Amino acid sequence: MKRTLLALAASLALVVGAAAPAFADMMADIHKAGQIRIGVSLGGEPIGFRDAQNNPIGYDVDVATMLAKALGVTPVFTDVSGDARISELVSGQLDVVVANTTATVERGKSVDFSIPYNRAGLRIIVQKNENIKTLDDLAGKKIAVGRGTTGETFVKESLPKAVPVYVDNFAPDGVLLLQQHRVDAAIEDSSLVDYLAGKNPDTLVTLPGLYSNEPISIAIAKGHPEMLRWLDLFVSDYINSGAYEANYKKWWGAASNPPKLNSMY
Repeated sequence: MKRTLLALAASLALVVGAAAPAFADMMADIHKAGQIRIGVSLGGEPIGFRDAQNNPIGYDVDVATMLAKALGVTPVFTDVSGDARISELVSGQLDVVVANTTATVERGKSVDFSIPYNRAGLRIIVQKNENIKTLDDLAGKKIAVGRGTTGETFVKESLPKAVPVYVDNFAPDGVLLLQQHRVDAAIEDSSLVDYLAGKNPDTLVTLPGLYSNEPISIAIAKGHPEMLRWLDLFVSDYINSGAYEANYKKWWGAASNPPKLNSMY
């Protein structure tokens, strides 16, 4: 029977006594405080932003809230982005970061990463009434693409018969072109186009699949191997329990296609 998020916390309590000192100290501090300090990025929908009452909401905020619930403590959110995500972990100001952070080899020199709880990459969004189902269907079609981006490289290499329409920024330039039906499609980061499609289900749809693949992971400071192991188990349960698919569709729309993720079990 699949483990629930709360069951992970319960099983964790049985092994804390035998865990490495760094992990035992970290967990003891978290439980003594009754809270876990979590860095989230509130820079844009749907990953993380603020509601009308200024409360943090979004996909990452939901994941972070589930994580705190699994540990049986209260989440305390700090809005972080860019280099601050890593520096505040390393300096001990945060316990974990759930902030749309791509796990890279370079960042892995400074912090540790869980298995991915999300993935991002290039995805194509198309006009629903154009009956575009595959890349071949884009031949002769106008596709909005950011100049100097990986999307431009992909279009040149994989869609030589498409007609690129260059924009400086997907939002608002590419979005406006799509909404005005001045292009048939656009290529951008999946987190942006999936959300746009979810907001415009009658007119826009994303093609399935990603044309690049970047792991989005939970980050923690180095020196806590048992905590990292627990985070991997937490993410595995998040995937296997159906919470991942439900949370993705909550924020990107019922018609969205959650990227494929692999759990540990």
